[in-house]
Amino acid sequence: MIKKFFSGIKTKNCILCVLGSIILAFGMYNIHSIASVTEGGTIGLTLLLENIFGISPAVTGFLLNAVCYIFGIKTLGKTFLIYSVISTAAFSASYRIFELFPRFYPDIAAYPLVCSVLGAVFVGIGVGLAVRGGGAPCGDDALAMSLSKLTKLKIQWIYLISDLAVLSLSLTYIPITKIIYSLLTVVISGQIIGFISKSKNK
Repeated sequence: MIKKFFSGIKTKNCILCVLGSIILAFGMYNIHSIASVTEGGTIGLTLLLENIFGISPAVTGFLLNAVCYIFGIKTLGKTFLIYSVISTAAFSASYRIFELFPRFYPDIAAYPLVCSVLGAVFVGIGVGLAVRGGGAPCGDDALAMSLSKLTKLKIQWIYLISDLAVLSLSLTYIPITKIIYSLLTVVISGQIIGFISKSKNK
């Protein structure tokens, strides 16, 4: 029964999911968690809902990610579920390990342009590798993979459209200068994700 459930799962894909999630966690801990820019996707949407309705991201984040993963499972199937569990577990575990150590360069927060570009590189490579392996470290990655399959649009354009929508709404409470840096981040990271994942393993 267990062997049948895991049939079709490739070691190479699992390694890509784990490696990508570690890279993503490293970038999130050392750059995004201290940078003065917001995010697109589900993270940005949870911050927006908190600002407008006062609902904790702990609640909205769980609900939004759950909906995205359910949609992903229905669209992409069982192997997607397994690879996504591996990706998510690897991200959480590695982020927790990174928290045990001081950040490499905490003063980087004073340089928003550097944070935007460097953060985008870590997100793009990390998520790109995980998506190439068939998994989704976060809910919006699951949504992007699903919509890309359904619409036949390249995944980088799905990321860009969804992120632009969230960032546009975020203008209601975030200065436009910070939105510009955030826009730069999502554009660069989306293109990197698309480039790395386009030759996704079969």
